Amino acid sequence: MPELPEVETVRRGLNQLTLNQTITGGDVLLLRTVAYPFSIEEFIANIQGSAIISWHRRGKYLLAELSRSSTWLGVHLRMTGQLLWLKRDEPLHKHTRVRLFFGEEQELRFVDQRTFGQIWYVPPNVAVESIITGLAKLAVDPFSPEFTVEYLANKLQKSRRPIKTALLDQSIVAGLGNIYADEALFKSGILPTTLCADLQSPQIELLRTAIIQVLSASIAAGGTTFSNFLNVKGVNGNYGGEAWVYNRTGEPCKVCSNVIGRIKLGGRSSHFCDQCQK
Repeated sequence: MPELPEVETVRRGLNQLTLNQTITGGDVLLLRTVAYPFSIEEFIANIQGSAIISWHRRGKYLLAELSRSSTWLGVHLRMTGQLLWLKRDEPLHKHTRVRLFFGEEQELRFVDQRTFGQIWYVPPNVAVESIITGLAKLAVDPFSPEFTVEYLANKLQKSRRPIKTALLDQSIVAGLGNIYADEALFKSGILPTTLCADLQSPQIELLRTAIIQVLSASIAAGGTTFSNFLNVKGVNGNYGGEAWVYNRTGEPCKVCSNVIGRIKLGGRSSHFCDQCQK
């Protein structure tokens, strides 16, 4: 699933390619991809004639601010979603779900193999969170000034969950997922099985710093492609080759040469080095 760095990579690409361009029309090939409004004709009619002012990111959500009466377009890529900026005569991928048409025969194409991705239109004078309800549950962003050591300690100190499980909770840290939780725990020297309540203040400070560092490194590398992720130009992310532990089960640790291990926590794989992480 695309996590914060992948979504941020897509946001930056969209801001480079799609701003101030008017949506001239569209086509919805899979009806359930459009989560709101429920009428596809209404969805197309409402966005047609609007230009994109700017793309924003909240957690793993993308939000396009539209020029018409403070309206918005929301996108969640979920597990396999891709937003691709293509010429309109480019052959359709069989998993194409939504097409948004622009001038000069360009289009923004939403491709989604697993079909869990969603798109929303938010009407004028309506709170975005009332339409895209998942936004209301999000915690602060790791790059927000509010993401302090004190904030993180307050979120973790009373929890008896393993720290890896807690980091995947979007009400604790918005945008963090399996890849970067593993990477941040390695960088901070904390085993994924450590209970949140057992963490000491210095460890929480290290963890906060590590979260920001690994997310920044991945954004700089264009995100991670282990399966489906592509940026808006159809290019893979390069962070996978830089990963410390994620998807490296059985390989030597880059720091101590110990074998990287993997366990299941909460139904998710966790990768770690039991020499570097205590």
